[in-house]
Amino acid sequence: MAEIVYPPVVLACKTMFRVLDIRTRIEGAGNIPRSGGAVIACNHVSYLDFIFCGLGAQPADRLVRFMAKREIFANRIAGPLMRGMHHIPVDREAGQASYAEAVQRLRDGQVIGVFPEATISQSFTVKGLKTGAVRMAAEAGVPLVPMAVWGTQRLWTKGRPRRLAQRHVPVEIHTGEPMHPGPADDADTVTGQLRGRLQVLLDRAQRVYPDAPANGTDPWWLPAHLGGTAPAPEA
Repeated sequence: MAEIVYPPVVLACKTMFRVLDIRTRIEGAGNIPRSGGAVIACNHVSYLDFIFCGLGAQPADRLVRFMAKREIFANRIAGPLMRGMHHIPVDREAGQASYAEAVQRLRDGQVIGVFPEATISQSFTVKGLKTGAVRMAAEAGVPLVPMAVWGTQRLWTKGRPRRLAQRHVPVEIHTGEPMHPGPADDADTVTGQLRGRLQVLLDRAQRVYPDAPANGTDPWWLPAHLGGTAPAPEA
């Protein structure tokens, strides 16, 4: 597979991060296999999470192919980039073809990125997960790698204005030990275990995060259990 588009996009993103002093810290990258197929299952707090999830795989020298809604591929700017990076369009009304393509790509040795919450978590905790990531890993016989990102919501998240030019924002990217679901495993049970691992990773990322809301400002980007004004999960 020719990589004409992906490497320049990665370079452009890294350059932008340097210009804006986006202080990215990656922990646990050694948990990502350096060869062979793998599913990366990442939490979802921002529209930019796919960029930082992909960045988290860079120390392992892996390019992550993301499953993304097909509407993005129809965009006149984003579409050519998504196709050039060989991401996988998903039709939510008929997702079986995308699922089958992802499984084949995993068997071919690619890394597939999935956001099993399906939508951005506005509570900034881990929502209930879809079982697709677990089922794909089990069917393809590849590791399932949990990953958590934190800080990206400060740049662009659901229900908040974009702050893409904001400088000096820290971003944490934490990768956990691989899981190895098999065809005989119950997908719901393993998905519950995956959710627990994602929450542990997210809790750690939040705990070591080197920044806090300034005094007198709205702590909107913190979850309620950490004193923020993000809606509680039940809301």
